[in-house]
Amino acid sequence: MKPVLDAAAVATHLTTLADQIAQNLGKNEPIFLVGIRRRGVPIAERIAASLKKSHGLTAEVGILDIAFYRDDLSHVAEQPVVGVTDIPFSIEEQTVYLVDDVLYTGRTVRAALSALLEFGRPQAVRLVTLVDRGYRELPIQADFVGLELKTQPTDNVKVCLSEIDDQDAVSIEEHSS
Repeated sequence: MKPVLDAAAVATHLTTLADQIAQNLGKNEPIFLVGIRRRGVPIAERIAASLKKSHGLTAEVGILDIAFYRDDLSHVAEQPVVGVTDIPFSIEEQTVYLVDDVLYTGRTVRAALSALLEFGRPQAVRLVTLVDRGYRELPIQADFVGLELKTQPTDNVKVCLSEIDDQDAVSIEEHSS
C-alpha cells in the first residue's frame, strides 16, 4: 500500500469540499447532501459539520443505498449486503449534492442517480467526491473534487474513514497487469 493522504490531509480535503460547496450556493439556497452508502455517508456528514462550523450553514444529510441499482451486482457478491436508504427530505426541485468517496468508472454514480430518482425529480444533482482517480467508462464527472489522483487502471484506491475503519487515510494498492 502506498499512502496518499493521512488523517490531517483527509480532514483538509473535506473542509475544502465544504468550502467549494459554500462558495457555489445561491443566496438562502438549502443544502441537501446525500451520501452513497458506505463511505459517502460519513463524508457527507463531515461536510455538513464543516459547513456549519466554517460558514454557519445547515445542511440536511440523507443516506442512499445503491445495491439493487448496480449493473455489476452479480460480480460484487453472491449475497449483496443491502443497507438502509434514508432520505428524510424532499428532493423535488432541489439541488442535491450526491457524495461518494472515490470516482472511478462512473458506474456507482450511474446506479446512485437511478436510485435517487426513485425519490423525486431534483432540479440538479451535483457530484461531490473525495478522490477522482480517472478512467471513466461512463460520461460522468464530479462537480466538487477533494483530490485528483493519478492511478493505473489495475490499482485499488482505498479510502479509510474512522467511522467505518477506525482511521482516516487514503492509499493506493498497486497491482501489476
